Amino acid sequence: MPDTKQPSFQVVVLDDFERVNTCIRERLHSDVSLVSKISSYIIQSGGKRLRPLLVLLTARACGYKGVDHIPLAAIIEFLHTATLLHDDVVDKSDLRRGRDTANALWGNAPSVLVGDFLYSRAFQMMVKLENFQLLKILADATNVIAEGEVMQLMNVHNANVTQAHYMDVIRCKTAKLFEASTYTASVLACADKTTENAMAEYGNCLGIAFQLVDDLLDYTGDSEAMGKNLGDDLAEGKPTLPLIYTIANGKPEHKALVRQGIQKGSLESISAIVEAVRDCGALDYTAKKAQYYASKAADALKALPASEYREAMEDLARFAIERTH
Repeated sequence: MPDTKQPSFQVVVLDDFERVNTCIRERLHSDVSLVSKISSYIIQSGGKRLRPLLVLLTARACGYKGVDHIPLAAIIEFLHTATLLHDDVVDKSDLRRGRDTANALWGNAPSVLVGDFLYSRAFQMMVKLENFQLLKILADATNVIAEGEVMQLMNVHNANVTQAHYMDVIRCKTAKLFEASTYTASVLACADKTTENAMAEYGNCLGIAFQLVDDLLDYTGDSEAMGKNLGDDLAEGKPTLPLIYTIANGKPEHKALVRQGIQKGSLESISAIVEAVRDCGALDYTAKKAQYYASKAADALKALPASEYREAMEDLARFAIERTH
């Protein structure tokens, strides 16, 4: 079930957040009923909407007094939702956040096409902002995210992926939209270059921390709270950091076991693989790496003046590594 309790870092921009939700509902409209139905289903399927939240918090933390941060936050959510629709088709996923995926309900073709609709609607909204720098940042980010998706696809069932290459995938596929959220918000607020760079750094490091914790939770989390099955990444043949670390540092028999698990994309040895990643310290290593990036994100916030919005962004960096789903 979706988490209905408002997190502390959301409360300070609650009014703005409600306006973003209204904007999203309005801009989801299409004369094609299936487009509206699928778009609404996935947009309303839960989650904390962290990326649009980052737009709101960053804009306010940078002193923004206008109203364009509302459609900007909606744009970010549309871009994110489009990637989810496409991801679920590529991964053949049938569950997200505890609900059936759109492709499980309507099929792959409608899901891909509605993802395309959300991308194009986002770009229609970008143009209306009449800010070329924002358009450039978001266009570049969308391109990098697509490259990251292809990089991840190329890595499926590949047990030879290095940690450095995997971190590149994370930066492209996950962290880039976090970075675009905070970077565009600072640009919209007419922040100076030092602050813009610091906000881009905050978003990038926060996104990496979130992904690394996701990797960790695939072996330690509560499947009901997460809305996905434990070991899902392994079942899809994805070499995430705990597995990559185990192959590089585990016992010979554990290395062989994990290699086979990635290559086969099977959960038949999941219990033994979980024991293997724990035995070699892969989970502790992943947790420490996530903490490192969350700390870097928090350090970047020193470029901002003290405010309740900056405090909320600090809370969000802590939440990134303390969450359990």
